[in-house]
Amino acid sequence: MKRRVAVLGATGIVGQRFVQLLADHPWFELELLMASERSAGRKYVEAVHWVLEKPMPKKVYDMQLYPIDLNMLGKERIDIVFTALPSDAAKELEPQIAKKGIVVVSNASSMRLEPDIPLLNPEVNADHVEIIEVQRRVRGWSGAIAKVPNCTTAIVSLTLKPLLDEFGIGKVVVSTMQALSGAGLTGVPSMFILDNLIPYIEGEEDKVETESRKILGFVKGNAIEFNNSVDVTASCHRVMVLEGHTAAVFVELKKKVSIDEVAKAMEEFRGNKIRGLDLPTAPPKPIVVRKEVDRPQPRLDRMEGNGMSVVVGRIREDRVLNGVKYVVLGHNTIRGAAGNGVLIAELLVKKGYA
Repeated sequence: MKRRVAVLGATGIVGQRFVQLLADHPWFELELLMASERSAGRKYVEAVHWVLEKPMPKKVYDMQLYPIDLNMLGKERIDIVFTALPSDAAKELEPQIAKKGIVVVSNASSMRLEPDIPLLNPEVNADHVEIIEVQRRVRGWSGAIAKVPNCTTAIVSLTLKPLLDEFGIGKVVVSTMQALSGAGLTGVPSMFILDNLIPYIEGEEDKVETESRKILGFVKGNAIEFNNSVDVTASCHRVMVLEGHTAAVFVELKKKVSIDEVAKAMEEFRGNKIRGLDLPTAPPKPIVVRKEVDRPQPRLDRMEGNGMSVVVGRIREDRVLNGVKYVVLGHNTIRGAAGNGVLIAELLVKKGYA
């Protein structure tokens, strides 16, 4: 039986991605689309400025957009809510939804660092879902909240996991070149970005530095503990690319290893945390390693694994950190947002939490 699902914030870029990925999903039935009062009451095809590379799914054309109404979620027997809401709105609404017995998979940054809220990148830390039992007991919810990480964090932490498991890691330096879509439909005016780059993204560096350590952390007792042996520092920049975040990553390794060993660890990584679960959105290869000196590139590589794989290239020795350096590219609105959210929901279903 398919789970009945809703998308809150269905008109923005991440909301559109959720709609695209859920329209014909084998496990989920898209029943409700909700948005601001400005868009509510109209058909989806009339209200949305569709900006994705594939056409809007025909089955959602005539779906009505509703204002965000928690009672309606219950009336329509919604099992899972995917939220692409602003952080302030999410912080207020998502706990109320969880109290109603509905599972929330949230792309909003609010509550990501709370000790009983799982921040999930499933191939990396699917075992963190067990903290939901603590969340429900302590907060008195029959539903739950699970968080999608920051887009850059999701992409980078996927590549750090095999290095951590195989060789041990210490210091990590990340310098990003982030796509315009990460700022939303109207986030960066053309006059600011044409013939330019912007060397600052508000709040982004702190998210990469802190969320990575939570994702690579451990469930211990009633909390998720950060992995404080991993020390991440980041500098984040907006560039004139539509979709696909690129990062130059420099990693201190605890063992002396060859570049070939590093490449092999990444190429062979399958995410043992979800192996054998047959989750529909999980890519066959979470990390794809390219040997060419000029790859990865956003235009050529962002849709690898239907946008759910990250692509790594230029793996080299780093003599300063006694480790390696490489370039990684991932699709920021798929792997870094809605696609990861759908994968998280599949994991919650498979593990019996939804």
